[in-house]
Amino acid sequence: QVQLVESGGGLVQAGDSLRLSCVASGRTPSRYAMGWFRQAPGKEREFVAASSWIGSNTYYADSVKGRFTIARDNAKNTVYLQMNSLKPEDTAVYYCAAGYTGNYYVPRLRDEYDYWGQGTQVTVSS
Repeated sequence: QVQLVESGGGLVQAGDSLRLSCVASGRTPSRYAMGWFRQAPGKEREFVAASSWIGSNTYYADSVKGRFTIARDNAKNTVYLQMNSLKPEDTAVYYCAAGYTGNYYVPRLRDEYDYWGQGTQVTVSS
């Protein structure tokens, strides 16, 4: 029903910034929460940030709080992840996810999301 496509990844140096984008298509109206997860080699996929459909409620993992910002444009069915002050430990494949939920709810678990993108690689060198 919903397709998600991430973009914006790349190779950067520590301290640089990147902005990831995720465009959703298919099911309308766009009543869903949006989130970002990441998975580094040899590690489990972990929660990064998420935003509710209404109310701009957000939640961030402690590891990215103060450096990353999630924003969404419902009119464009797009969610962004602005990543500043990148660190080598931020290196991972970043996945966009969409979950149909309550208007103000911010899902943080993988099982709470219904659709996933294919991921975009972010590599941060020392």
